[in-house]
Amino acid sequence: MLEAAPDLDTIIVPVGGGSGVLGAGVVARAINPAIRVVGVQAEGAPAVYRSWREGRRIVTDTVNTFAEGLATREPFEMPLALLPRLVDEIVLVSDDEIAAAVRLLFETTRQAAEGAGAAATAVVMTRRDEFAGKHVGLILSGGNITTEQFRRILNCEPLT
Repeated sequence: MLEAAPDLDTIIVPVGGGSGVLGAGVVARAINPAIRVVGVQAEGAPAVYRSWREGRRIVTDTVNTFAEGLATREPFEMPLALLPRLVDEIVLVSDDEIAAAVRLLFETTRQAAEGAGAAATAVVMTRRDEFAGKHVGLILSGGNITTEQFRRILNCEPLT
């Protein structure tokens, strides 16, 4: 991504256990330390978000999100130790915001993204003013959306 767009201001990365956003942080800092690295988790699975904010490892009892790639109850220990040095922010998005991003990606790019893959897009959609005029790279990852989930999202039906 940085070879194709070396002038990025921000990279937004879905967060499961933390290793993916950590890898993005390592690469971004090596290429351009000024690039902001933002991780995103689902509101219903905030273990890494809470751990990052509180400065200690938090394990949650449950997860409640359709975004399987974000549905982790506990952060990985090694990435968690390094995240404060390499990640500028971790934010939460709701399942409704993620579903809206899945629809937008399909309608505009024909990309059939799963929930975790659409989470970065959800951040930009919900914080549009903050990213206006900036060069932002979004990581669209994962392939865990089922046909039924995709149909429900496109038809604006409840996922549960």
